Amino acid sequence: MTDYDSQDTEARATRAGKSTSERITDAMRSLPRDHFIEMSEPVRVQGRSIPPTNAVSEILEHADPQPEHHVLQVGTGAGYVAALLSKLTQQVVTLEKNPVIARSAQERFNKLGLANLVLREQDGSEGAADLGPYDRILVSSPRIKQKNALLEQLAPEGLLIALEQGENETHILTRYELTELGAPVRKELALVDFSRDSGMTLLDMGMVDQPMLEEARRSAKAKKQPVIKVLRDMLNMEDITLYRRLAEENGMPFAAIDDLLPEVQPRLMDGFSRSFLDSHHLVPLQVREHCLQIATDDPDSSVEDIYHMYPYERVQKILVTPNDFKRLWTTVELSLQGDLHKHRRSDDKPPEQQDLMNVTKTRIEAHLITLLDALLLDAVSEGASDLHVESYKENTRIRLRVDGDLHDLTHYSLSAKETRGLVNVIKIRGDMDIAEKRLPQGGRSQLRAGGVGYDLRIQVQPSLHGEAVVIRLLPQSGNIVAIEDLGMATDMMRHYRRLLDNPSGLLLVVGPTGSGKSTTLYAGLSELAKDGRRKVITIEDPIEYSMDGIQQTWARPDIGFNFADGMRSFVRQDPDVILVGEIRDQETAIEAIRASQTGHIVLSTLHCNDAVDALQRIYDLNVHPNSIASELTGVIAQKLAKRICEHCKKEAEPDPAITAELFPDGIPDSFRCFEGSGCENCNGRGTHGRVAVVEYMQVNGEIRDAISLQYPVAQLRAIALDSGLATMRDSALNHVISGTIPMVELLRVLPADRMAPEKRGGW
Repeated sequence: MTDYDSQDTEARATRAGKSTSERITDAMRSLPRDHFIEMSEPVRVQGRSIPPTNAVSEILEHADPQPEHHVLQVGTGAGYVAALLSKLTQQVVTLEKNPVIARSAQERFNKLGLANLVLREQDGSEGAADLGPYDRILVSSPRIKQKNALLEQLAPEGLLIALEQGENETHILTRYELTELGAPVRKELALVDFSRDSGMTLLDMGMVDQPMLEEARRSAKAKKQPVIKVLRDMLNMEDITLYRRLAEENGMPFAAIDDLLPEVQPRLMDGFSRSFLDSHHLVPLQVREHCLQIATDDPDSSVEDIYHMYPYERVQKILVTPNDFKRLWTTVELSLQGDLHKHRRSDDKPPEQQDLMNVTKTRIEAHLITLLDALLLDAVSEGASDLHVESYKENTRIRLRVDGDLHDLTHYSLSAKETRGLVNVIKIRGDMDIAEKRLPQGGRSQLRAGGVGYDLRIQVQPSLHGEAVVIRLLPQSGNIVAIEDLGMATDMMRHYRRLLDNPSGLLLVVGPTGSGKSTTLYAGLSELAKDGRRKVITIEDPIEYSMDGIQQTWARPDIGFNFADGMRSFVRQDPDVILVGEIRDQETAIEAIRASQTGHIVLSTLHCNDAVDALQRIYDLNVHPNSIASELTGVIAQKLAKRICEHCKKEAEPDPAITAELFPDGIPDSFRCFEGSGCENCNGRGTHGRVAVVEYMQVNGEIRDAISLQYPVAQLRAIALDSGLATMRDSALNHVISGTIPMVELLRVLPADRMAPEKRGGW
């Protein structure tokens, strides 16, 4: 007998003189509940790892297990109840037919050293007669309907306690005992509540601790918000990850909005009180075979009132993320609004005769504001960088740019009048002049969705058939990408860090629009901010990320405060590092060089295609070549390529047409590539997110001489190659071989003349 066995035997002897309730309480205190909670399990037990403590306590009290009892449990599950019984009784036999769950439970029992517990992997309905008879048989699975075989294994005066399915997915605790003639007698004992709020679920999952949960509950009560909303903000988790886990643990289906929209019956909403749906966080979806399917973003929302108020036999809750819930609500509202438009009064003026400027606010604004909110939520949910609204002769086209590609939102159909009204609402949101339709306009606004703030950069452009709008969404999540996650090779990361440690000089990050230049610069700034030895000042338009430890300034050209003005004022703030959002003109370029000449590190961006082209761009700004040569320390050029989805990545056959361009002298034996087959995590695209493909040029003596002499770009590139230029081709090819990007992305990021290896040693 082990020391643990000896101690456990003594503990049972000590508890023998206590009441059943006291012994159950002692057992639950001594058994580590979190030992039975493992998120890595591939199979869940009735939708939850372990039942809530109140339900377990109630079941055990009705079973009344005594220290001398021999007990059979049917339905081991995670093993929590069986382990408790082992501490309360002399011997426990537990049966589990699912081999994966059985093995997981056995591992837990072994770790706890429960010597008086036997686990068998078999169907529980037949019991284990060879190890009986039993003083108590506990049937934990409602799926066990036939109990005759189990009743035959009861000892005299033994009891069978079973969970059985009641109405509306309730659970009834029942007791069976045999008369002297051997006839079974059934008695209903109680309704057992297996529900637990989302806070308890997250506690059981090990994602929060008790103090955090108590704080969240206090905050939720004070703010009159669901507990899950407060906890979501505390955890700062991606909604889809958090809500998928909550659904699994609560035995609820989880769905994405794209799967639900085709099945939605909008007219169902008319049968419900809007205030009731809003307060309970519910959106009715459809009715199937007398079952109402209803979406919610609150796992704790109650549907009991629906059974009393509405004629549905069953109600099924489907969990969605908060963003998807908002999108569902607005989509249903828009669908209903569309039905109203179809039945508009006959005396309404046709669209071409109606001046939107003279339409009353109550007539159009509510619908159009809802429409804009729906579009922005679509953009946020898809992870879009831009939202496009384009007016054409026959239709309006709405598109999102996701991972660099545009795709249409086909579930919106707008009339010309609605499009004009929508543009007006966007203008108002961006503080623009709605009367001005002849000139381009720019504006800014803000959005908050899913606990994340977004800055909206809005550009309105006149076109042939109306005004076109582009809204760029800039998340203000504060999640700055680390240098290690940029996609740079190890040597390149070392060089980047070395440049940041220089006492002075100009470092440029270049690339086309939307190529992640700011992300790369902020990754460097985040390390400088953590360092704390140097003062960092930025001037940006707009401020794309808010960072602690860095003094950030917003350029305002509209009031006469531009990049150059900021640079001139910064030198009196005793900075060590200055970031200029973009070098757009000669004045800014000269001030940047001047700041680097006075002992500052200056970081900035340019719009061009590669590292050497950046030199020509500065030449074009009429900056003296000697000034460039003396202060420029390095150039990082980058473009963004689509990442292969990690959930569906597989090895692929190389494309012969691409390999012919890549390897004119033949494909290396070690070459391999990968692709994504498409799954729910990437919406069938095979890619998810983007990574930088980087080119790096460190400015050495030879390159400085060439800059001073203002050599043509071709000669500059030849010298750069001989000086160790790390090309974009090398970076892209490394990503392909490592399985980061698909091979087809090479055609998007590399020009045709850069697919093959560039000649070195030619200068």
